[in-house]
Amino acid sequence: MTSLDKNKVILGMSGGVDSSVTAILLKEQGYAITGVSLNLYNCDRPLGKGCCTPADRLDARKICERLEFPFAIVDVRSRFKTAVIDYFAEEYLQGRTPLPCAPCNRDVRFQALLEQADAQGAYWIATGHYARVEDSNGTRALLRGVDSKKDQSYFLFGLGEDILQRLLLPIGGYRKEEVRQLAKVWHLPVHDKPDSQELCFLSGEDHSHFIRENYSERTIAPGDFVDREGRVLGKHRGLPAYTIGQRRGVEVNAGRRLYVTALDPSANRIVLGSKESLMAKGLVATGVQPPLNLRGGDRGSYTVKIRSTHPGVGATLQCDADTVTVHFSEPQMAVTPGQAAVFYQGEKLIGGGWIHQALC
Repeated sequence: MTSLDKNKVILGMSGGVDSSVTAILLKEQGYAITGVSLNLYNCDRPLGKGCCTPADRLDARKICERLEFPFAIVDVRSRFKTAVIDYFAEEYLQGRTPLPCAPCNRDVRFQALLEQADAQGAYWIATGHYARVEDSNGTRALLRGVDSKKDQSYFLFGLGEDILQRLLLPIGGYRKEEVRQLAKVWHLPVHDKPDSQELCFLSGEDHSHFIRENYSERTIAPGDFVDREGRVLGKHRGLPAYTIGQRRGVEVNAGRRLYVTALDPSANRIVLGSKESLMAKGLVATGVQPPLNLRGGDRGSYTVKIRSTHPGVGATLQCDADTVTVHFSEPQMAVTPGQAAVFYQGEKLIGGGWIHQALC
């Protein structure tokens, strides 16, 4: 580690406004930058609103050329296929709702940037995520981004200390509109480029169709919609088409609004119920990762987010090894297995894990 240059930074560049403004901020701070775009997947069909496409990599290259620092493309397609796309499909097939951005960040993006940094003798890696990193008692902690509407810390809960110690997040202290204004002031051609609104590899395709098309060896069979007592209410199109809390696509004639409240892959059934039945008093999260360091017993009050758009709710945590039982201060709707439960103490992210089950 002593041989790494703290003046050098490897910057992950998506070709969007956030990483482009990050590049200028780093340059103004005097860093020697190398821009890196990742080739994540093969684009062999018309593109929708996804990111990480050849056009996006071309935009990233143009920004690097304009700012006069090196640019490289790193091929991580094999890693992305295993860690993200295969995971995504398997979770849906098992009746869970995946969160592909989290393993993508943990196992693909940041690892690739760190490998590039080591290879080029750079100490720092940087991205255009809306989150912050601060020094805390000899370690570095992840904090929410200042812009609560754009905060991306939820997706970064799995980053280990090896990454946090070397991570720069320059735009985490800005709001999105401020970032766009900076890009406009600096005459960046991407200043009005739309944000990506969907999973990059779907490119506008329905996720259940994507799974059927790309995992045809797996059986995706219709099955029964049932109520909580097991009475058959109708037929569903296959588990991957549904998630907890969903009402659209629930085609049953029950005379009242019904929502997906549970998925049972062992019986290929989907349980329907009222909106009220979606409320949960807590959850069990497994695979809880650092920096959370609570062991045994009730360890006080925290804030927990149960999905990326969730505002957070006060909760107490009971910890047992890498499993945490969460008790909400008030019931929450649509706690969804497969999503992440991310724990905060004030603005500081202290850890997170995967939702295993809701506690009703």
